[in-house]
Amino acid sequence: MPAVLCQPALPGSRGHHSDNLVGGRGYCYSVPTVAMRGLRSTSVERRKDNATMTDTAYAAPTPQVFYIHDDLSAEVRHTYGEQSLACQLTRELFTLVRRDPQRVVVLHLEEQLTRLVAQGSHGPFATTIGIGQAGERVARQVHQRTGWFPVVRRVEVSREEDGQGGYSLVSLSAQPLAVQLQGLETCASLAVVDDTVFSGLTMRTILQALPPAVLARTRAFCLRGVAESRPSIQALCPLSMGFAAPGRILDEVSFINAAGLVRRISIRRAGQPALAFFERPEWMRAWFPGYADEVIALCQRLHALLEPVSPLV
Repeated sequence: MPAVLCQPALPGSRGHHSDNLVGGRGYCYSVPTVAMRGLRSTSVERRKDNATMTDTAYAAPTPQVFYIHDDLSAEVRHTYGEQSLACQLTRELFTLVRRDPQRVVVLHLEEQLTRLVAQGSHGPFATTIGIGQAGERVARQVHQRTGWFPVVRRVEVSREEDGQGGYSLVSLSAQPLAVQLQGLETCASLAVVDDTVFSGLTMRTILQALPPAVLARTRAFCLRGVAESRPSIQALCPLSMGFAAPGRILDEVSFINAAGLVRRISIRRAGQPALAFFERPEWMRAWFPGYADEVIALCQRLHALLEPVSPLV
């Protein structure tokens, strides 16, 4: 049984994956910053939630600015072709979600990579930890441009809903986090890479699990994140963040990966199948007020093409 770290959700919070949704980290990076406990333990800690909190724990406020990272268009175009129905529906989806352009902002990979690399040069790190598939992918994309990350190891952890109003940070492999991080004790320099830092929960967990001597030789990287979450990471090690969104998490700013809208990689649930975001209509109504039903319908059509045999069982 994997090691888990449980955190209670605050009223108005919601679960994801970023981190990864978003499947990929098809994650929704929409959880509050909380104190981390039991980082080096396999024990589970849970706060007793009252009935009201449990009922509302996975509710979603409407953020003032809602960022959607486009990790979908290029994949669909490459897999299905420019003239395919899947590609057409993907273009329609991005047109639709931007109906409210002052509030919904679509982010693209190229601009985030450019901003990250422009922040300063680094010599090659001896070892790089990619957090999940998304973090590993970002590390390799950055390495192609810079040569910073020649040796990349993936660490498999993700957050899942515990069904009681909280979230558990769990290992997705047969090995607990401490075992996945073994062998870094003599690492001369370490990079830890993720795609998104929203609350900072996942990144902090990885960093705090490192031996102090290794942490002193570590630098964190992410393509995008919320500026208010940077200090909690920078208190542990230096952080390079490509795009930093201003504002408070959830009420003022939130992030998702577009793939999570249509693929069942977004919302991990203990003992249950994962969901795509369109299968949480209350979230969709919060994110796309006034036109959520149209977005859901389009997501359903695209989901049927991209995951034709993914029954919810």
